[in-house]
Amino acid sequence: MSAQNEYSTRGSYVTDGEAFERDTQYIEDRIVADPDAVRQLPAPPASKIGTVGAGLSDGAQAWPVEPHRYRLVAARACPWANRTLIVRRLLGLEDVISIGLPGPVHDARSWTFDLDPDGRDPVLGTERLQSNYFARFPDYPRGITVPAIVDIPSGAVVTNDYPQITLDFSTEWREFHREGAPDLLPVEHREEMWPLMNRVFTEVNNGVYRCGFAGSQAAYDEAYARLWSTLDWLEDRLATRRFLMGDRITEADVRLFTTLVRFDPVYHGHFKTNRQRLSEMPHLWAYARDLFQTPGFGDTVDFQEIKEHYYITHSDINPTGIVPAGPDLSDWLEPHGRENLGDAPFGAGTAPGPVPPHERVTAGHNPMYPAGD
Repeated sequence: MSAQNEYSTRGSYVTDGEAFERDTQYIEDRIVADPDAVRQLPAPPASKIGTVGAGLSDGAQAWPVEPHRYRLVAARACPWANRTLIVRRLLGLEDVISIGLPGPVHDARSWTFDLDPDGRDPVLGTERLQSNYFARFPDYPRGITVPAIVDIPSGAVVTNDYPQITLDFSTEWREFHREGAPDLLPVEHREEMWPLMNRVFTEVNNGVYRCGFAGSQAAYDEAYARLWSTLDWLEDRLATRRFLMGDRITEADVRLFTTLVRFDPVYHGHFKTNRQRLSEMPHLWAYARDLFQTPGFGDTVDFQEIKEHYYITHSDINPTGIVPAGPDLSDWLEPHGRENLGDAPFGAGTAPGPVPPHERVTAGHNPMYPAGD
């Protein structure tokens, strides 16, 4: 899906009279450290949040981990893509997996590389991510989604299975993690973590979309009730622990953060999730600020691109294409006071270093990077 400005070319997201159902059929190929060993493992159970320790799903292929071979295409505007940018940075994979950054607005065909000087990705040479999907599957029938990992030599998409991509970054790319990279999938928490991540995906990550893309009042009312029931549950959970699984950051926090950071700028108004603003829920708001101010989280967020994506792309919800000027984002840098719940957010690991200059968010699009910075 691309960045043309004619409303008629943008996709339709709401089906009259129906609840929103996300298409969760992705290209399930994986990039793994030992392809032969993974091929011998049992197939994974059906899951919308990914698996650890399983083999390949039916028909999927295993690709070898190889530094500098793959390019992660991940629009900053997209919450699912934002996850991969955060995990890549936390683990220090910037030097082995390059990134392509499409613009925030797409049409019904594809995301486009309109942020690059000549409108082409400088490594892949393509104008549209669609070209990289078609290089692998000439008649690819589904949406052209981000994040996607592309095989640079062939220019063909490898996978767009975003729940699995970040899990494999943690487990299959270990040889290339930076020194001090945190363990985002601690074994002692996995039994509790997977049901929690499943609830967060179903009721929060996807729940805001079920509100925004509801095709009937009844569908909206149900989605709204389920979303707020889970947000209230999370508010209570975070009253006594710094992060979702305790005193250290895990994959679960990455997955919740990318929805929370978009909540007040877009979901509250555009998707009608407006019982309260995030900033009116004291524990969730302090938790979100805590993560935002942690290296690897807030420094991947482009609020301007987020707003442009939702308010322009979803023309059936916002037909004028007007992008709101607010809200004021400076309060994301206010003290959060959650250090008393744990003082080692990366456990035995360390924070990532500074963002590489060529990957910094545009000045003025994030309170960390004021205009003119």
